[in-house]
Formats: sequence, structure tokens, C-alpha cells
Amino acid sequence: MAKVLILAEHDGKNLKEISFELLGMAHRAASGGPVKALLLGVGVSELASKLAVRGASEVIQVEGASVRHYTADGYCRALVPVLTDESPDLILLGHTPNGWDLAPLLAARFGAPAATGCSKIVIENGKGRFTRKAFNGKFVHEIEIQGTGPMIATVEKGASSPVEGAGAGTVRTVSAAAGEMRTRHVEIKKAEAGGLDLSQASIIVSAGRGIGAPEKLEVVRALAEALGGQLGASRAVTDAGWLPHEHQIGSSGVSVSPKLYVACGISGAIQHVVGMKSSAYIVAINKDADAPIFRVADVGVVGDLFEIVPALTAAIKEAKH
Repeated sequence: MAKVLILAEHDGKNLKEISFELLGMAHRAASGGPVKALLLGVGVSELASKLAVRGASEVIQVEGASVRHYTADGYCRALVPVLTDESPDLILLGHTPNGWDLAPLLAARFGAPAATGCSKIVIENGKGRFTRKAFNGKFVHEIEIQGTGPMIATVEKGASSPVEGAGAGTVRTVSAAAGEMRTRHVEIKKAEAGGLDLSQASIIVSAGRGIGAPEKLEVVRALAEALGGQLGASRAVTDAGWLPHEHQIGSSGVSVSPKLYVACGISGAIQHVVGMKSSAYIVAINKDADAPIFRVADVGVVGDLFEIVPALTAAIKEAKH
């Protein structure tokens, strides 16, 4: 058993989904040990209560002006005394802009080892094994870490499912350590409405280089809409400018684990496969019988996608009616 703490993320009004995914990963790594959540901010008691019923045995709510908004030094100063008192075996952060910023600072403060972009974590006999992508997704690292202090890791979005039926935990409030701030929060600029988050999609239909031209994307888009899913893409499609980067799945895009993943005209380069191979069910459509994508597919269809995909779309629409 291990003691694991996660750092929850929020926008002041709502918890981000990565917080619940971290709790799921923490429970798997803890193997029955205590799992606690750290929540920093002002006026976030309601969010703390939500964490307490979604997998945290205790939520430590850190309140104070220095953590009203995220800044690296404000969060680091507030977290160090709490983490010192708690002495966890493992600290988990999201592989997000905040996590990228904060994880190395905490590692430096504690003289602790850190692993980034992890998709799987196992702790046995005081040692941690962290699985992560390397060299632009061409390799998968399995790193073993053992130290006298806490182990620190950032976890990729979509790498773990939230805890189901976790029960009720407790909430404890502490004051954030005060001090002169070296940085200050200025403002938050939000992206335009309609932003896409493929990591939360339950059904994804992706297009690859095999579609041939941007105007032919509509064939794949129609299937995604018929299934009630989202449109994804390989790097070749986004590099060509046929779809925005937010649609890209793979080592330089987003990692996903939907219930259903349909790959249309995608050869299956390792950079793409590492981002979608944890999908629950994979259907691949490609005219090349030797395409690597078939090695990870549950169902492989060898043929012309421009014949198969429209027929599949029509059959789905007919079944719905």
C-alpha cells in the first residue's frame, strides 16, 4: 500500500476532469492505501465537497490570497508545508500547463525524482514504475524510481478513468503560507467558444492521410455525427492544414481512451498508435492489408474507405430510425 496525494485543478467554478482522472490513477497506484486531494483557492468549499465524494478520503483545502489564482511560487509556497506534514509516497499532478510548471519546482524543493506524461503507475515494495512515451512517441519508457522523499509524476489526460462509487471523504481547511510574491496573476484569456476536448469523448472517428484531400473529410465527419461522436485526425491531416491541431491524436497531440475508436485511412504509425491504443474497442478501415493499425484493432476492414464509410453511416442512420 502507498499514500498518494493528488493536486486538483479548477477554474474557480468547476473542477477540471483531470482532477477525477488523477483520483482514479491514485487509487490504482495506492493499492488500498490512503488517497488525498489538495485543492487550492478561495471560496472553493463546494468543489472540495465534490472531490470528497469522488474518490478522496480527505480533501485538504488550502485557502489564501496567494492561491486565489495559479502562480508557480504561490502554489509552491502553499504546498511545501502541507506536503512535508503529510509525507506522501507519491504526488500526482495533471500533465497540463500548471502541472508542467509546478512538478519540477516541487521536485527541486524536495530533492525528489519526477516522471512526466505518465500513462500508467505501479508502486511495489516502495519502488515506483512509471510508463510514459519518449522520443516523440517512438518508444515507451518504463522508469523505475526509488527515493527517500516523495515520488512526483504528471499524468496524461485520458490515461485513467475516474473512480466509480467512491463514497464520502472528509474536508480539512488550512491557510496558505503567506509571503512576498515574485509573480502575479494578470488575467485569463479563454479560447474561442466551441473548443474541442477529445480526451473526454466516448466515441471518436479519425481521419488519416488515406482520405486524400480536405474536401473528403466530410465522409468521415458524417460517420462521426451518425455515431454521436467526435472527429479526430492523424498528424498528417493536421500538418496539411485540413483540420485544426486540436483534432490531432498521438504523441504530439492528445491521448484518448474512448469506448469506440474508428480509424479511417490511418496507417498506424507508432506516434498515432500510442495516443489511441488504450481505446476500449478499435475499428480500423484501410485498403492496405499490411497497415500497422490492424495490429491494435479489434476489428479490421480491408477496403476502400469511400465505399465502406458511407455504407456504414447509412446503416447506422437507418438503425436509429
